[in-house]
This record gives sequence, structure tokens and C-alpha cells, in this order.
Amino acid sequence: MALQDMLKWLPAELLRIWHDHRIPILFSAIAFAAFVRLTIHARSCREKLSTSPLPGSPVEKKVELRPEWLPENTTLNPSVLNTDDHAEDDAGAIAAVKAKKGPKTVKGRKTPKKAAIQAPAFDHKTDKIQPLVFFQSLSGTTERYAAQIAKVLTEWTTGCDQSSSFLEPQLHDISYIEYDDFFITPPKADANVKYFYIILLPTYNIDTVLDNFLENLQETHNDFRIDTAPLRSLLGYSVFGFGDKEGWPTEEEGFCSQAREVDKWMARLTGRKRAYPLGMGDVKVETEERLQEWRLGVQEALIEIAEGRGLGEGVVGSGDPAESDEEDSEEDNGQNTRVDEIEELGGMVDSTSATPIPVDFTTYKSKSKPLIKSSAAPKEMVPTSSPTHAALTKQGYSIIGSHSGVKICRWTKSALRGRGSCYKYSFYGIASHLCMEATPSLSCSNKCVFCWRHGTNPVGTTWRWITDAPDLIFDGITAAHYKKIKMMKGVPGVRAERFAEAMRIRHCALSLVGEPIFYPHINELLNIMHSNRISTFLVCNAQHPAQLASLVPVTQLYVSIDASNKESLRKIDRPLHRDFWERFCACLDILRNRRFEQRTVFRLTLVKGFNMAEEVRGYADLVERALPGFVEVKGVTYCGTSAAGSAGLTMQNVPFYEEVAEFVTELEKELNSRGLTYGIGAEHAHSCCVLLADRTRFMRDGRWATRIDFERFFDLHEGKVQGTRKENGEVVGWRPEDYVGDETPEWALWGNGGFDPRDQRVYRKGKGPKTDADEVASQQSTKPKSELLEF
Repeated sequence: MALQDMLKWLPAELLRIWHDHRIPILFSAIAFAAFVRLTIHARSCREKLSTSPLPGSPVEKKVELRPEWLPENTTLNPSVLNTDDHAEDDAGAIAAVKAKKGPKTVKGRKTPKKAAIQAPAFDHKTDKIQPLVFFQSLSGTTERYAAQIAKVLTEWTTGCDQSSSFLEPQLHDISYIEYDDFFITPPKADANVKYFYIILLPTYNIDTVLDNFLENLQETHNDFRIDTAPLRSLLGYSVFGFGDKEGWPTEEEGFCSQAREVDKWMARLTGRKRAYPLGMGDVKVETEERLQEWRLGVQEALIEIAEGRGLGEGVVGSGDPAESDEEDSEEDNGQNTRVDEIEELGGMVDSTSATPIPVDFTTYKSKSKPLIKSSAAPKEMVPTSSPTHAALTKQGYSIIGSHSGVKICRWTKSALRGRGSCYKYSFYGIASHLCMEATPSLSCSNKCVFCWRHGTNPVGTTWRWITDAPDLIFDGITAAHYKKIKMMKGVPGVRAERFAEAMRIRHCALSLVGEPIFYPHINELLNIMHSNRISTFLVCNAQHPAQLASLVPVTQLYVSIDASNKESLRKIDRPLHRDFWERFCACLDILRNRRFEQRTVFRLTLVKGFNMAEEVRGYADLVERALPGFVEVKGVTYCGTSAAGSAGLTMQNVPFYEEVAEFVTELEKELNSRGLTYGIGAEHAHSCCVLLADRTRFMRDGRWATRIDFERFFDLHEGKVQGTRKENGEVVGWRPEDYVGDETPEWALWGNGGFDPRDQRVYRKGKGPKTDADEVASQQSTKPKSELLEF
């Protein structure tokens, strides 16, 4: 009975205890559960840490993913290679990724929408204001206005009451600056120097440096590693744009569209420090008046800053977010209207109107095409109405389709008249009158200081244009080349037999301008040329490793080596890719692994004052890394334009042939000291060019054999003869040694000048030797720089 009574009593007692103590019981249960959860979490964290290197470990692990078909040691990530359609590579194309701590995030706070912009940290008693005037211009109109603004500001700052607060304005061309030096953080200078940006921009409908500049501003703002407003330390900024209201009456239709974009992104990057509203001027009407009004407003803003009043308290133009909510929107509508170039349209100004603006281009055809196109549709790289098209056509280029070009060079004309061929004939046996110079892409991803276009050709890092078919390009460039050859038939001195030979193209140098390997269907174009038994020399700038890895074998593959180290390459090539050095090194590794599939060449362009002094060892390091079959060392060509001077290149940067020869001699010694079997094989003094070659591969019986057997190359390519390249004892293909041609002729060897004695040397008036003895001596002596330029 006692047990039964207890069973009856127990539930009632438990219920009473629950009612009396339920709160402490619940808290205890929750605490216990939390303790168990935290314990499990702590243990899982410790387990993860135990499997990774210590944060301070100096060991760096190289991660390298490589497809089976790719040769060993190629530093490429195959996941980004697209060998079918040869698509553009992205930054992820580079492997050789080193395991390290994650990128440091520089955190900043977002400016509240309703908060007024406070005055910058400027002490008007001790600090100085440094105005920086930025501009971008293809042909000089915007540059002229920018120089005028800088001059007026210089005179004004020296004469105003606050002159002690101002430094002399500096002028910068956006085409020739490093964005990281100005648009990620302000320039580094004295702590008491504060910067104010003044930006003048035209509007274009073609891809120029201005597009890359806009892309850089956007990337900087959206880069998670960088503060969203890294330029907030600026005192302020203001932008002025040049547009054309006749073609585009409203801003929505494209009037000053690119200036408006820059103004928007600068507002975000500076934390809304717009010192004066965006100025816009119609190039056909009242440009001077609008520019002057805007300049006076900017000067007033500078006075307020100099007096310690900052950007004001919410007045118009102060940069207060209440002025416009555009900078607050993180979502863009994706509208990127296409507009025709309007910088150089002064030729259309009515003669009865005010004083016309001096201009350079007059090829505007706004009525022939729609003014607006959706950004979703690709656009033409070089529209027929663009200034680039007009400039290239004027210079002798034929534009094929929308992105390809062809031109006959000075050496083709020279060879037709029996006056000598270029270095390709001395080194490899290619007569210049049989050679076509072309490119399937006028766009490039570098802005080299020695480029003949000096920023006027399109630029970009990804292919985003209308793409022409390879057969259309081939038919177009060959037809245009023959047309240009036919135009030479009436030129005095043209030899009939060479003119007849020139009507059958035997060779194509894909090195005219731009980046040929950038074209998405480059392999198909190369196959068409080879099927027509046209040999190919392709030159790339070592910035597209994915394309290089999937490239079909060409007759000879060039990689431009313009510097021996990262800093020097950045200064001379001014690449658009941020990971340019990693891309460069990956291309060298690819070249090394493909050196037994095709003839490989390093092209060194020597620029005095940029990449010559004490860089022999650095170049030797690169040669040792890639082991090319040949190394061509050439002095830079100076084309004598003002744009070259603004890029920092003058005639003083062109080395004498004597200096090039000395550099090559030192490079040969350095390579031999490392056990590399390179020797000086040939020269072409008139092109200021010297050839280094691998003795073990391109010498026969102690004599240089650098020339090419082109017919055998085509037979190998078509499978008519078997090659000697083997893997695991089986023949799997052909090697460059399989189509080595005749011995290098005596006149082309080192020390003999490199001019074919069967041709007639023609000198400029007063430049030639007086006797036969002088002729021989002149080929081995230093020539005037004007004699050494290759055009």
C-alpha cells in the first residue's frame, strides 16, 4: 500500500515543484544549452586552425593547376582557358598563386545621407592648396583648353589676396598618368599640401583611355579592399565636359555623357566633395563663355577653401547630398548611351556665328547612324565617324570592318624600288615587298610611351566590340594590301619584276598596331593564312596568357620585352591590367614550354633613359626563364609627334646604333656566363637592330642558319612531311629545327652591316659616303639618329 500511495502522491508533488521553481529551471536549461553550443563551436574552430599554416609562417605554397595538354611548368589556371572560342582572359588567368593571408580591408564609414559636408581639414594659416588640372584629348582641343585654364589659374593664384595659400597648378594628361597615383589616394607630398582636382573631358563614341579611366573609378569605388571614398582627403573637385547639342540636344541623349559619369564617380570617391557643379559646354556655341563661367565658379570655391570656410553649408555646388541623390544610389540603370565623338567638330560651326574654335577633325556624320544604342549591344571598335578612323586613314591605314587594319610600310616601298628590305630579310629571308603588315585588333591593353599612336587608338582589357569574321578580315586586308601595292606602279624607280612578285603575298607580320592576339578568332585567321601558304609572324605584348596558351603554332612567335623588372615595365608600357607583371611572367613560362613547337622570339625595344641603364642582368634573367630561340634587340623609333613628348619620350631617348651594339655585347656576355648558348648571329644597322640566337639550335657546321624554309613549314603544317618532335619515343609533331632554312648570308652577319649588296643603298642628301671605302666603313660606324629610324 505504501508504494501505491507514493505513486499517487508523486505527480502532484512534481507539479507543485514545477509551479514553484519553473523560472530557475528554465534559465538553467537555457544556460546549459548555450554552454554546450559554445563548446562545440570552439572545438570546431580549433580543428580548422590545426589544418592550416600558422599566420606567421614564412612558407608560401604555390598552387598550380595544369591541363594534361599544357607543357610542364606553365603558370596558368586552365579553368579560365577557352580553347574553342578563344575568349578574353580575366585576372584569374594567372596561376602561380601564393597562399597568404587574405587582403587587408581598409574600412571606412558611409556618409549619412542627411549629414552636411563638413569643412575639410585645411588650416588656412599653414596649409597650401595644390590645384591639379586633368584632361584627356585625342587631337589637342581639350588639351588646349586645359592648358589655358592652368595658365589663367596660375596668374590668378599669384595675384589674389590669398596667393600665399596656393601653389602653382599642375597639368596632367589622363592618358599618361598612373591612376593609382591620383585616383586611389591623393598624391603623397608634404603634410601641409592639400589637393584640389579640376577635370576637363571631351565626349567620344569610341573606346579610348577615357573609358578605361571611367572603369578604373568604378572599380576603385567597388573594390572591397579599398575605402568606398578613398579620395575624401581632397579639398574638393569640379568637372567640365565638352559636348554637341546639335547631335544630342539633351543630357539624356548623350550630351557630355562621359563628363557626367566622371562627376558622379568622383562624388562617390571623395565623399561628395563637389566644390562646383558640373560644367558643360557646346563645342559649336558659346564654349568659351560656359568655360569662363565655370572657371570663375571654381575660383570662388577655391577662395572659400583658402579662407577656411570649406565647401559651405549645403549651398548649391557644395556637394551636400541634398543637392542630388544620384551619388546615393548604388544601383546603376545600365544605360551607357553611345555618342559620336564631339571634341573636334569646329569645322561645322557656322561662319556667321562667333569666333570658331580651332579643331583638328572634320569627319562628323551624326545623321548616318542612330544616336542612341543600348549598352547591351556591342559597338564598333573604330566607327567610320570616329576621329581614330579619320586619323588612321590619313596616315595610310586601311580600316577593315570595324577593328582590323592594314598598311604598307616604308620598307615595302623601299624593296619595290630595289633600295633594300628590313631586318626580317637579313635575319630570316623575308623580302619586304612580299610582306603584308596587318592586325585584326586595333585595340591594345598597354599605353606604351613609344607607341606611334600615343593613346589615340582604342584600349581595353576585355573584348567587348562587334566581332568581324576571320574570312572577312582576311579578304579585306589582302584586297586593301594589293590596292596599296597597285598605287606604287607609277612611282619612279619601282622594279617591274618586284612589282609582279608583290602581287602574291608570301608573309604577314601581325604587328601593325594594337594587340593581334586580342582578337577572339585569331586561331581561325591564322589557319586561313597558313592554308593560303602565307607565313605568319605574330607579336604580342605578354598580357594575355590564356590566348597565348591556346594559340595555334605560327611561323614565328614574338613577345615584346620592353623592361626587365616590374617597375620599369609599369613606366614604359603603362599596362591597363593591374596584375600586369603576373600576366607577363605567365606568358614567359608559356613561351618556354612551347619553344619546341614554334620559333620563339624576344623583342627588346631599347628606350634610352627608360630601360637600358644597368638592366642587362634583368634581361638575362628573363631570357633564362623563357629560353627563346632568338632575341631581337632594337633601338626605339621616334616618330616626332608632340604626343610622344607629353608621354616623356623625346629624340634624346633614341639610342645610337653604337649604344645598341654595346648593349647586345654585354647581354651576350651575361648570358654566356650563365651557361646559355646565345651568340650574336646577325645585324641590320639601318633598322638599329641586332639578333641574338641559340647556337645549339640555329647553327649548322659552325655557321649561323637563322633563315626560314617557308615551303617546308607549310608542308609540315599540312602534314605532307613528318616532323621530328617526339614524346616517349614516338613522333608527335614538328620542331622549329625542322624548317630551318639556308645559312645566314655573309653580308647579314654581325659586323657586316646587314644591307643586301644586290640592292642599291640610297642616302639622304648630304648623308651618304663619298667613296667605296667610306661605304664599307659607314656600315660599321655610328650613324646619325635620323638614319637609324625604322618607319
